[in-house]
Amino acid sequence: MRFKGQTAIVTGGGRDIGAACAIKLASEGANVAINYFSSAAGAEKVVAHIKGQGGNAIAVQGDLNDPEQVTNLVQTTVDTFGGLHVLVNNSGGLVARKSVREMDLEHWQKVMDLNLTSVFLMVKAALAHMETGAIVNLASQAGRDGGGPGAAAYATSKGAVMTFTRGLAKELGPDIRVNALCPGMVDTDFHNIFTPDQARRGFEAAAPVKRQGTPEDIANAVAFLASDDSGFMTGVNVDINGGMLFS
Repeated sequence: MRFKGQTAIVTGGGRDIGAACAIKLASEGANVAINYFSSAAGAEKVVAHIKGQGGNAIAVQGDLNDPEQVTNLVQTTVDTFGGLHVLVNNSGGLVARKSVREMDLEHWQKVMDLNLTSVFLMVKAALAHMETGAIVNLASQAGRDGGGPGAAAYATSKGAVMTFTRGLAKELGPDIRVNALCPGMVDTDFHNIFTPDQARRGFEAAAPVKRQGTPEDIANAVAFLASDDSGFMTGVNVDINGGMLFS
């Protein structure tokens, strides 16, 4: 029980990777606050699953680009569970595939706010209550290789998350470690919506592991980075892509 007596916030925890992270952390003893924006049913389902397994969890709705709602999320977590030790910044998205030629400032800013500003606001609010612990950010393979067609804004935002991770590690050590994961192709709604099936089959054929990743693959890595098992790691952006990109 690596997280017994600890409390974690998982943003975007109502589905896919976020849900898997919340369930994994709770299975190892953490009290978990699951943030969601619109996935209320999913978040409540995750809470019910965790409670059914004997764990503790709450669901808290919040727009992570609104500082007041971010503060409310963190304060509600602390008021409910008595502290905060782990922050998993999972919320984000591509929004739409748009080339730079067709992209307007509104789209650019929306992607940046969704993937980067939200992380800044969450970290800022969490630090008011975290004396020690770990922060795990979800970046992306796109932050390394520039992303696929029409994903320049998304890739740029995730590259910035990677740099923010390094800066935070220097600023917050030794009391708080900060690391990130850079997932490749993972079987989630993200790719169900934005990635053609042919491309996914091509990935499976080309990847050394011959499969897509699962949300549980990512959750296992998040738990490792959030635990003392990775106590000598900070400022690291860990590739988790089935061997499709080495950095």
